[in-house]
Amino acid sequence: MLPEILDAQAGWMIGHRSAECKRLVWDIMPKLRQVFRTEGRVFFQASSGTGLLEAAVRNCVDKKALHCINGAFSQRWYEISQANGKACDSIEVPWGEAIKPEMVSEKLASGEYDTVAFTHNETSTGVTSPIKALAEAVRQGANGDEIVIMVDSVSGMAGARLETDDWDVDVVVSASQKAFALPAGLAFCSVSERAMKRAAGVPNRGYYFDFLELDRYFVKYQTPSTPAISLLFALDQQLDVILAEGYDQRMARHLAMRDRTISWAKSQGFSLFAEAGYESPTLTCVSNDPGIDVAGLNQYLKELGMTLSNGYGSQLKEKTFRIAHMGQLQMADLEALFAAIEGYMAGA
Repeated sequence: MLPEILDAQAGWMIGHRSAECKRLVWDIMPKLRQVFRTEGRVFFQASSGTGLLEAAVRNCVDKKALHCINGAFSQRWYEISQANGKACDSIEVPWGEAIKPEMVSEKLASGEYDTVAFTHNETSTGVTSPIKALAEAVRQGANGDEIVIMVDSVSGMAGARLETDDWDVDVVVSASQKAFALPAGLAFCSVSERAMKRAAGVPNRGYYFDFLELDRYFVKYQTPSTPAISLLFALDQQLDVILAEGYDQRMARHLAMRDRTISWAKSQGFSLFAEAGYESPTLTCVSNDPGIDVAGLNQYLKELGMTLSNGYGSQLKEKTFRIAHMGQLQMADLEALFAAIEGYMAGA
């Protein structure tokens, strides 16, 4: 995380109904639209990404949702729908695999679904599903023009390509702590006209995450409730950093870091957990084939000011580990990490 972005949070506090705060929101909104690749509305809220995943469910699922599950976080989104009393079904594939368009087309043929939920970048497995092709499958299916497509891109947005408008995606949720390279605590959500129209007819949307209430304030460059103003200062500056790099250049940097991570992992006797052809641009899930002590490795790395993530959940802990290559990380950062891991393995 860039020091100047951390420093931005120490800005003098302003009232959330002040002219200064309205100006801050006015500055942020067009930048967020550029990152989300949309000309439509993008909301932000003081919450984790999970908050706006729940918002998407509460606002967009009227009849029945189809959740596409290929890891821990896509499973969680399905459970969120269930917890909100929404009628929902699921498509499930083994962890490490991607959701394929033909699976979706077959399930949608019944015409019983009004909402489909995809996870763009499954953080638990390092798999990126083909959102463009999946969205096309939805639009070409039964009632395709009426279905609201919801996408969890918490660990994808700003690091893995997602063309919200061009791919005709309705709701895209992300959060500050992944490829945006910001402290945790902010969630973002693009919302199409189709999704807004759906929300207007869905009862019991709640209050804090009600899309209509959010929109009523955002058109005035305000938020319904007090925002995380310190984080907004940081967001404003970080969006400048992201846009200065250039969208295509940022996507290319993430892909280059992914490819280097893959080649390094294979050179050290590891294999990849992700299905070939669907490897994430923002994090690589490495299969722990040599059986190294991942917890021990992480303790060693922390003493050097580095860290990686153990496998997510009991089924992957110690069996895999995850290397993030997102946000403002550069190739030199990865090379330093790889050298440290090699040093640990040599001494183990």
